Amino acid sequence: MYQVDPPLPPKEVLPTMYDLPSEDPKEPGLPDEFHDFQPQLLRETFHPPNYRPDEVFVASDLNLYYDIRHPLWYKRPDWFGVVGNSKLYEDRDLRLSYVIWQEGVSPFVVVELLSPGTEKEDLGQTLRTVDEPPTKWQVYEQILRVPYYIVFDRYTDRLRAFMLQADRYVEMNLEETRIWMPTLKLGLGLWQGTYQGIERLWLRWYDANGNWISTPGEEMLQERQRTVQERQRAEQERQRADRLAARLRELGVNPDEV
Repeated sequence: MYQVDPPLPPKEVLPTMYDLPSEDPKEPGLPDEFHDFQPQLLRETFHPPNYRPDEVFVASDLNLYYDIRHPLWYKRPDWFGVVGNSKLYEDRDLRLSYVIWQEGVSPFVVVELLSPGTEKEDLGQTLRTVDEPPTKWQVYEQILRVPYYIVFDRYTDRLRAFMLQADRYVEMNLEETRIWMPTLKLGLGLWQGTYQGIERLWLRWYDANGNWISTPGEEMLQERQRTVQERQRAEQERQRADRLAARLRELGVNPDEV
């Protein structure tokens, strides 16, 4: 490609998400069910109140292309959330991948779920040679500058959180295994409960009052419970009225005339 003066912006000359999809038959599948259920729970409960739903994008196991000098390099976070960007690519298409030079907005939070084979790289404990792509840690910290990097080990139930300060990640002190993110007006913490029929510790978002944000399934259940309770209250009121009417008739009073 010939250079022009002035140079064209990367968005016009570099590959787009249509050229750089996430589907790759050589990619290994998900390692276990937890890597399927946990990102789904994060997706269902990630609702920053100061952003409209169409300004929030979340993804799991979606290729994240980050370097205009090496447009084929990517990372594949277990889960990440972006705010202040369209939920749809250019407001019209579901994404095939997330291409940073097309999007212009980096993820605000990335979550990696530790596996024995990825633990060292997830925690920034691996080195690379000059001809190799940067590690996950380097991409999130130094290139994309993701404000919050969360790491959860389901085998030990250990939660670790790193917040970007100046030019590096600093580990947060998690006394209550909860991470409040003021910009989002949301927090992420460990919740003991049942999801998809499985009882364990799960990562889940909570609101400013410390309440866990409900999933759509829980909201439906809560609505059904409210409906049942309202019907029960209405039936109790009807029975009370019937007893009162019967008592009035015993006293020779027509309840319809009272």
